[in-house]
Formats: sequence, structure tokens, C-alpha cells
Amino acid sequence: MKTGVIYWSGTGNTKAMAEAVAEGAGAELFEVSAFSGNIEDYDRIALGCPSMGAEELEETEFAPFFDSIEGKLNGKTLLLFGSYGWGDGEWMRSWVERCKTAGANLVDEGYIVNETPTDDQLGVCRKLGNTLSAIS
Repeated sequence: MKTGVIYWSGTGNTKAMAEAVAEGAGAELFEVSAFSGNIEDYDRIALGCPSMGAEELEETEFAPFFDSIEGKLNGKTLLLFGSYGWGDGEWMRSWVERCKTAGANLVDEGYIVNETPTDDQLGVCRKLGNTLSAIS
């Protein structure tokens, strides 16, 4: 089974989370702008994006990428994560619902961290990555 972690990060917070998830999962790690593979080749996928603007996915790179793969998530095992600096996590709840509607099997309800992740929070990311990779 093939596992991939694909993320966008503006400040480095979501990048740190992505690296920890990939480490825990033993997965390939890609910045969204560098991902040139076929999402259909991955059985398990972790997607990371921080909250932007009015609690939305980053609109220049990540949102168009997600829009392009959303219809291909049916039956995929999926983990969502990201950081935020304001709001209450509405962007993650909306993202989770979109993925459920697309037919993805979510590992959890999305993991969010306020600002810079602590060592403990990065540990949670590693554990989530391990959980993702253990699902067959």
C-alpha cells in the first residue's frame, strides 16, 4: 500500500506537521506545488493545509489541487491536518465534511494546531501518521 503526505505551508507550521506525519507513516512527502504524481496511485493520503483568510484552504495552490482530486477520494484512507492563527477551526470542519461527502475514509476528524506546533503536538502528528500507515 502506498502512502503520501501532501501539504502547503506559508509559515512552516504546517510543514513541520507534515514532516512529522510523514515520519510516523513512513510516507513520501510532497509540497503541493511539487506533487506531480497521480493521487489514484496512493491508498492512504495525508493532506495538510493551514487556515487562511476567513477560515479557508490556501486559495492559490492548495485549493485548486484539492478541487482537482476531490472526486478521486472515494474509498481512500485520508488524514487531514493543519495549523491556524485565528478562528475556531471552521475550515477544518468544512474540509472534513467535503472529504466525507467525497467518500473518503477519515482517520480522525482532522488535527489542528494553533500557531507553531509543540513537541507534544508533533508527537501526535507522528502517531497519526503511524495510524494512517497501519490501516490496510
